This record gives sequence, C-alpha cells and structure tokens, in this order.
Amino acid sequence: MEYIYGALLLHYAKQEINEENLAKVLQAAGISPDEVRIKTLVAALKEVNIEEAIKSAAFAPVAAAPVAAPAAAASTAAAAQAPAAEKKEEEEKKGPSEEEIAGSLASLF
Repeated sequence: MEYIYGALLLHYAKQEINEENLAKVLQAAGISPDEVRIKTLVAALKEVNIEEAIKSAAFAPVAAAPVAAPAAAASTAAAAQAPAAEKKEEEEKKGPSEEEIAGSLASLF
C-alpha cells in the first residue's frame, strides 16, 4: 500500500512517477524499497489516468454501499435453497471477471 501512496504523493506534487522518484519517496518515509514492486507499479501506472481513477474511485464506495445490504439478504435467502447454493459455489470457483479486476485496480487510487 505504501507504494501506491508514494505514487499518489508524486502525482499530487506534479512529479513524474518513475522508479527513481518513487524509491526516493519510500526511502524518505523510512521504507526499504523493493525494486521489483517499484518497477511493477510504475509499469502498471503508465497506462492509468490517475485523475480519472481518483474521480471514479471516489464515487464507487458510495454507490456500492446501498447495494451490499440487499445482496447480503439475497445470499442468505439463496443459502436456504440447496440448488441455488450449489450454483453459487460454482460461480465462486470461476474467480473475478475482467470488470471486477479493473474496478479493483481503480479502487486503489
């Protein structure tokens, strides 16, 4: 998480998010930087518009909160039905969709 925070700090300071700058920020915070993690994050952020990610992430938790309660009630009702529970187990084994993965990346910002 500290790597993401470092990248956001660089973005806020209008500095280029590169390996050298991110390593300096982490070192200044007293963290021993991992070069592999830094390279991975910098490479991943090259394709991301951070401003747009921040704007969309700011609204995502608010929109998801009201949906969570009905979803929990629906899953409780589904658990009472054996066939529905088996389908749910099969869906969980499939893993997250591409949209969910993209959404989780956006929530990091």
